[in-house]
Order: sequence, then structure tokens, then C-alpha cells
Amino acid sequence: MTETLKAAIRLDVVIVGGGLSGLAAAIETAISGHNVTIYEAARVLHEVGAGIQITPNSSRILQRWKLSDDFWASAAEPRQFIVRRYSGEVLVLENEFDKTIREKYGASFIGSHRVDFQEALYIRAKELGVKFRFGMRISNVNFDAGELMTQSGEKIRGDLVVAADGLWSLCRAQLHTRDFEGVPRPTGDLAYRLVLTLDQIQDPELREWVSKPACNLWLGPKSHAVGYSLREGTEFNLVLITPDDLPSGISRQAGSVEEMRALFSDWDPILNRFLALVDSVKKWKLMHRKEMRRWIHESQHSSFVFVGDSCHPMLPYIGQGANSAIEDGAVLGRLLGHIQRKEHIGKVLEMYEELRKPRGDAIVKEALGQRDVFHMLDGPKQRERDEILLSQIGKETKEAPFPIRWCCPQVQPWLFGYDAYEEVEKAVSGDPFI
Repeated sequence: MTETLKAAIRLDVVIVGGGLSGLAAAIETAISGHNVTIYEAARVLHEVGAGIQITPNSSRILQRWKLSDDFWASAAEPRQFIVRRYSGEVLVLENEFDKTIREKYGASFIGSHRVDFQEALYIRAKELGVKFRFGMRISNVNFDAGELMTQSGEKIRGDLVVAADGLWSLCRAQLHTRDFEGVPRPTGDLAYRLVLTLDQIQDPELREWVSKPACNLWLGPKSHAVGYSLREGTEFNLVLITPDDLPSGISRQAGSVEEMRALFSDWDPILNRFLALVDSVKKWKLMHRKEMRRWIHESQHSSFVFVGDSCHPMLPYIGQGANSAIEDGAVLGRLLGHIQRKEHIGKVLEMYEELRKPRGDAIVKEALGQRDVFHMLDGPKQRERDEILLSQIGKETKEAPFPIRWCCPQVQPWLFGYDAYEEVEKAVSGDPFI
């Protein structure tokens, strides 16, 4: 395991936003020996959503952060990875998926509830001395001075300011250049998100699906569905992606269970048996933003940096949004462990951007490409895709390029094999700033 670094000086680091990316940056920065304060607009830490898939590139970081035993016990580790055509025909089958992933990458692939995940990060951050200021909504950012103003008129300054305020980042909105103008744009897709508990399920076959964790994916015309277990195999998370019909300007609202069932009525009978148990559901518009030209503010002595969805919002088609945010926090915080003087902050941020931006931008593009594979209309291209998938069932190693990127021998190691700490140490040894 990589040794813990402690910086020669203690910086006062201000983080805007207490979501996953803000907590990640806070934890590693505190481990590196700095004073960290998170300013969060909400009055209490409150995660929304349902399940999240934590892949090895992220879980190896969480292991190093020593998240609580309760968190790891609450997760569910899929034993199989199964891709089906929307009719139910199996196209990809990876048995002993849990063991294979651990052997390859030395870390696990797990399903967790977002509430459990954020709570575990929050608890660990507090243990490390991170301070939290809730109900603190930022109204103005002075990038040159590294100064924030809250709606109540309080001025906040830090040696370093980290924007971790998500897709609708106010910090990003206040950068008045052509590259940062505008707001998140619709992708044309929306997500139905729901969680079923074993208490709601009487059907023995469905109960087995929940209690024996697997990662299930259904591919269909203009739509796909993902299902996996949470909380030690006592809950089942379903995400259904389908064309967006929400009104302009509405990003989420309560959905119609009947409408959802109708959209998927000709899909796999197993999926429809799960949907028959649903009594309420929410609809989320999937949004994205144009690529950000820089992740740091371009002043001579830059002390302002972006992490997570504030600079690289990712669509969910390869499940890397939260995992990339954890990587961001680990890399930034670890670099700050090498710092010797305040004059090094600008160099740290340049190295962070050099390490993280190419990968973040590439994952964003990879996710968009995966959507095209998932949502093919029935026809020649879909049949060609299915023939490739079926031809490699039972093969221990797939042939590249494989359409399902989580199984591709080129893409999977690139995603799951990434080691944030190794990347930092290589960068610092090649370009020392001490």
C-alpha cells in the first residue's frame, strides 16, 4: 500500500459542495495534512438517488481511506455480469465475476446505496478533522483573489478553493468566458430510478435474483435497463433509461408507474415481473455539458480548481461518474501531500489537470459511444452487435474491440486498472516540484 504523505505546510483548503466529489477531495487532502472546510448549500447532508456501482479504480481508493466495516458489509458484490437483449436472450455471461475482478485488479466491484456511500465518506471525513458548514450557499466567486461570498454576506478565503458543486456548478457558471457559458443540456434520455426490497417481493425466482447478487443489463431500441443488488442482497436497484419526455426546464419529477410499465411491456418477462411490484417512481432528465477547456482558473497564481461533475459530468452508460470523482479527489489530495510551500499550489493544480483532464474527457466520450451500442434499433447493426456478443460467450478473454466496454480487454483494464496513487508518484518523480 502506498505510504501516507504529510505536506511540509498546512494549507487552508475550502471546498464548495459536500457531495461525493467534495467529500473525496476533502478526505485525501486531510490525509495529506491540510485543514479542510466544506461549504454545503443544504442544511443537512442529503444524498438523493438509489444505487451506485463502485468499480475497482474507485474501491481500491476507498480501501486506502479505511471506510467503515459497516459500509463494506452493506455492499453487494455481483457474482455474475449478464447482458441480455430486451427480449431476455442472454448475449454476454461472465460467471465468477467477483473473483475475476478481484484477481485482475486487487479490488472489488460492488453495488452500494448512494446514501450508505455518502454517509461512509462523511463519517471518514469528520474522523480526519474535516469541518462542515451547512446552509452556506455561495453567491459570488472572485477567482483572482480565491474568495467566495455567501448569500448571507460572509466572505470565505482559503489558500486553495475546490469547486465540487456538481452538474449545476455556480462556480463554473461564473467563469465569464466563451468556454464556460450556458447551462447543462438535455441528452435526449431520461432515467426511471427505483429500489425494491425483499419485503416487497414474494416471487421465489425474483427473491433469488436479489439475494444472489449479479449485475444485469438489458439492451433495447433507444433504451436500456440495469438491475443489481444492494445492502447485502436485501434490495434491488433498477435504472431504466428511455427517451426523454420531460418538459423543457424540468430536470426531475414524479413518474407514472403505468407509463413506465407500458414503455417496457414487450421486454423480458423477468424485468416486467419486477416492474409489476413498483408503486412509485421518479424520472430524471439526463443532462450533459460541453467539454471544459481548463479545470483550473487561468490566473498567474491559480488557487482555484474543479473536480467531479462540476468539470466533467458523465452520463451513466459506463458507470464512471462517481468513480471518476473519487479518482479526482485522490489525485488532488495526494499531490497536495507533496507540497512544501504555498508557491507550489499553482504547480500542483497544473499537474492535477494534466493527470486528470485527458482521462476524464476520454471517459465522457466513451460513455456516449456506449449509449449508441446499448440503444440500437432492431436491424442490421443490432444483429451484427448481437452476433459479436454471442460468438464470445464462454470465452475467458474477449476479442477487442468488444462492444460491451466493461468486458473489453482494452477498455476494462484502462477503466478498472487505474491507480490514482501510482499516477501521482510517477508524475512527481518525473517532474518534481519540491
